Amino acid sequence: MASSLSMENLLGLLRIHVHRGVNLAKRDVRSSDPYVVVKMGKQKLKTRVVKKNVNPEWNDDLTLSIADPNLPIKLMVYDRDTFTLDDKMGDAEFDIGPFLKSLQMRLEGLPNGTIITRVQPSRANCLAEESCIIWMDGKVVQNMCLRLRNVECGEVELQLQWIDVPGSRGL
Repeated sequence: MASSLSMENLLGLLRIHVHRGVNLAKRDVRSSDPYVVVKMGKQKLKTRVVKKNVNPEWNDDLTLSIADPNLPIKLMVYDRDTFTLDDKMGDAEFDIGPFLKSLQMRLEGLPNGTIITRVQPSRANCLAEESCIIWMDGKVVQNMCLRLRNVECGEVELQLQWIDVPGSRGL
């Protein structure tokens, strides 16, 4: 089977709004120059680097093509270094299963801010706190705060939003 994504097996696009980092680890003398890498299967996307900040605001939108909704989405935070390899600042992963199930409900006309479902932190995810999937501005949206693993401290706040693609097989 070809590894390129064709429209037949594309379900749609997942826009990940990488909002900010909170209390990230210091990897340079007094601070860090963090950026986030998001991976799913063979796709790999990056935010911009925020210089000298352990509480960076990226506000970057990264868009993944979703063909296999069972693949986990991995997130890695790195400290940008000029002369050496970038330092790891932790990682996390999350499952989009509950988000996709909420989309399949085909909800319409709900009041803004209506909670569709709640996802609890567990060993199977990196949620730092309960994550609500809500109806906002005519769309299903999930806000999440991920606790980074393999590091002494740090969290990353994200928002997920689905984009239907004409000609894709859809959900």
